[in-house]
Amino acid sequence: MNAWWQNGLIYEIYPRSFQDSNGDGVGDLNGISERIGYCADLGVDAVWLSPIYPSPMADFGYDVSNYVNVDPLFGSLADFDRLLREIKRRGLKLILDFVPNHTSDQHPWFQASRRSRADPQRDWYLWRDAAADGGPPNNWLSNFGGSAWTWDAASQQYYYHSFLSQQPDLNWRHPAVVAAMHEAMRFWLRRGVDGFRIDVLWLLVKDAQWRDNPPNPAYRAGMPAFASQLPLYTSDGPETQTVIEGLRRVSDEFEGRILIGEIYLPVERLVRYYGTGLRGVQMPFNFQLLLLDWNARAISVAIDRYESLLPTGAWPNWVLGNHDRPRLASRIGAAQVRVAAMLLLTLRGTPTLYYGDEIGMSNGVIPRERVQDQLEKNVPGAGLGRDPCRTPMQWNPSPRAGFSTGEPWLPVGNDQTSVNVESESNDPSSLLSLYRRLIALRRAHRALTEGDYAPIVAADDVLAFIRHTTDERVLVVLNLAHGPQRLDLPEDIRCSAILLSTDPVPSDAAPAGQVHLRADEGIILALKPEAKRSA
Repeated sequence: MNAWWQNGLIYEIYPRSFQDSNGDGVGDLNGISERIGYCADLGVDAVWLSPIYPSPMADFGYDVSNYVNVDPLFGSLADFDRLLREIKRRGLKLILDFVPNHTSDQHPWFQASRRSRADPQRDWYLWRDAAADGGPPNNWLSNFGGSAWTWDAASQQYYYHSFLSQQPDLNWRHPAVVAAMHEAMRFWLRRGVDGFRIDVLWLLVKDAQWRDNPPNPAYRAGMPAFASQLPLYTSDGPETQTVIEGLRRVSDEFEGRILIGEIYLPVERLVRYYGTGLRGVQMPFNFQLLLLDWNARAISVAIDRYESLLPTGAWPNWVLGNHDRPRLASRIGAAQVRVAAMLLLTLRGTPTLYYGDEIGMSNGVIPRERVQDQLEKNVPGAGLGRDPCRTPMQWNPSPRAGFSTGEPWLPVGNDQTSVNVESESNDPSSLLSLYRRLIALRRAHRALTEGDYAPIVAADDVLAFIRHTTDERVLVVLNLAHGPQRLDLPEDIRCSAILLSTDPVPSDAAPAGQVHLRADEGIILALKPEAKRSA
């Protein structure tokens, strides 16, 4: 029998942007409590919250100053407990973001570490002497621009930070760090949290010899500076797997919990994070659909390769959007978001949906004076800024989209009059209505949740595959082109009924031996049982 997270659908909420309950322009826990009924009605199984911990907000919560509390901006522990009760009452699960690679420079641990070289917590972080010329110890670069080393004049050493200088990296080789982080996990697990999405999991352990990263031969002018190096010695170190096994042991102390790893690595390295004997994270996030060109052949090859590389017994997963990447509608075009929804919800494995993608939100337009993201400020003009994909959820057509009574922390999208929950809920042809039907169909057909995956050879820009169990077969056919397409079916495949089309106007799309698709259309069809072969 599958675990809850295998048959489920995960919905990511960026708390600053979901619902503001007190008029300060920033989303909060009580706002999420007010809207959790929407998540249940949509049909999701689990809600994942981006960080809610106390933080100076240099990186909007990914710079944690206390792992076992809630930032007052979002509410209190009592507000968290109230939200958790509401989530459980509706039969949903709650997943928290866990940020183990680095803390805030305002965390008491780093404050102690910085105080003196002799402090017991000095080695909780990565400190090094200057190079012979007085510069940084090596050539390592920050993912947020510039050197990854910051000089501390008081203690006359450099400290390492993979991201902002306000985000010093922890030393995961130190037993006390491991113990402290494990206990932070237990604090939330005891409270009833159902698991963690683990931030930048592949970066946790750095090279013990502090060797320079080699140059990237694929680097070209115009790419951000950190891409000029191959992160050979700052990511995906072999000891990372030992760290992950420790995290998994803590999670397994509590029944039915899930660990999900954020890992941006080629798929052949990604699958190692399932761990030996599947003792790693249950789901290393598979981001291929975020990064691939949107065409049927590239996606088909990626699916087949991923399926072939999965360890025996490993469970796949798919992601179309998150808080770090451009919005789906802006990335692939509004005409294809329906096809993308059908793809996400019919592939084998657990799907993760980013808030607002289900109504077709696109990248927001952020005037220069309203830019909040430090990444955009540090590397301007490189297209790396994440503010556009973090704009407030669009609940209704009002100027502030029903998000807040105050001025929102980021501008509301300029399409909120038509792209919003209220309008789309009342329109059976809307994207939101399609998502609800897709999720319901997924629940109603075991082939779509637990069935195997079998690709179908297709031409042009058509992607086709079968999901099947011993007693049910479902065919999914997706047109990734903006013109009509046709799929010629093998002789042993015959359709019995159209279960769902992305097109609001259904048609007889499956005459004998063929499937006809309109432009930008996807179709799910029930197949007739396979003919039994005679002995």
